[in-house]
Amino acid sequence: MKILLAGGGTAGHINPALAIAGYIKKRRPDTQFLFIGNKDGMEQRLVPQAGFEIKSITISGFQRSLSPKSMLANAKTVGRTFSSSAAAKKIIKEFKPDICIGTGGYVSGPVVREAAKLGIPCIIHEQNAYPGVTNKMLAKRVKKVMLAVEAAKPYFKDAPIVVTGNPVRGEILTADKAESRKKLGLDQRPVILSFGGSLGAQKINEALTDILVRSGKDGRYQHIHAYGKYGGWLPDAIKEKGVVIEDCKNLDIRPYIDNMPECMAAADLVICRAGAITLSEVQAMGKPAILIPSPNVAENHQYHNAMALVNAGAAEIIEESDLSGEAVIEKADSMLQSAETLAKFSENSKKMAITNANERIYAVVKQVLHLL
Repeated sequence: MKILLAGGGTAGHINPALAIAGYIKKRRPDTQFLFIGNKDGMEQRLVPQAGFEIKSITISGFQRSLSPKSMLANAKTVGRTFSSSAAAKKIIKEFKPDICIGTGGYVSGPVVREAAKLGIPCIIHEQNAYPGVTNKMLAKRVKKVMLAVEAAKPYFKDAPIVVTGNPVRGEILTADKAESRKKLGLDQRPVILSFGGSLGAQKINEALTDILVRSGKDGRYQHIHAYGKYGGWLPDAIKEKGVVIEDCKNLDIRPYIDNMPECMAAADLVICRAGAITLSEVQAMGKPAILIPSPNVAENHQYHNAMALVNAGAAEIIEESDLSGEAVIEKADSMLQSAETLAKFSENSKKMAITNANERIYAVVKQVLHLL
């Protein structure tokens, strides 16, 4: 069996594709996989790291602004729409997949569209309650639209829908806390894991500076923090406040977390955005969380994602308008001071988890290919 996967731009689109491929590979080791990603996307690093082959096309999205710069960018996007479709078609014809799976992001548009034109059965997966524009456009071209949540159904009228949940990487489900702590060189002090997304969130990096500096000085917490692609200023900012990171064994500050299953398994508290895949992994591991939803997403869907956990007693929330170093420290200290409190958050988080999404998605693949 040959499977073509397309998805990229952010980890939220890439990790589901990797989870799907990893799950199917375990069950059908003879399966051949090929990913198609954007030439400059994160997928160029993450996919090979996971052991899969990737080929590239160049695609971008349209900008809504009418500024000269945006209009020039949109003109380039029009050109890339045609060139990316031609490039995708060439790759598809060479690989000859049995099925094509799209997980969102601009890159999945031309790939799924061209695969469908060539008569290859296609399915797509939507991770959020409010779907992305690419998946909405592709819905009528595919055999199945797989949704993470029921709330997304109204946006896919007349489409062949099945609710599967969000795929979670196998390593997330099997990672052990004690073993992960040992591997990461962590002791028994509380461990905080924080990140603001692959690109880095300026507001989160700014707010986390105070607690990182405090931990660097008093050693109260062990802290793993990823500052993202555009947060390279953070280490210097911490140093300016009197903390030499290299001298603090309890601080692990880096651009990106490549070993997320280990880091999340080791954590007592996670501080992060409220993207769909991130929350699925937090729930699967039963991790107490402080959620800082991004206000810069369609329909404010991260806020609604976050409130689902808050209302279930599985997380706390700090809206970006209320975000500060003081607010982070106050909530973190409050949650970490009681093992009983953490245990309750953990229990409630686990109750929300859908841990068989990979199995459900594989069932859809088999159904579409008549392998049942």
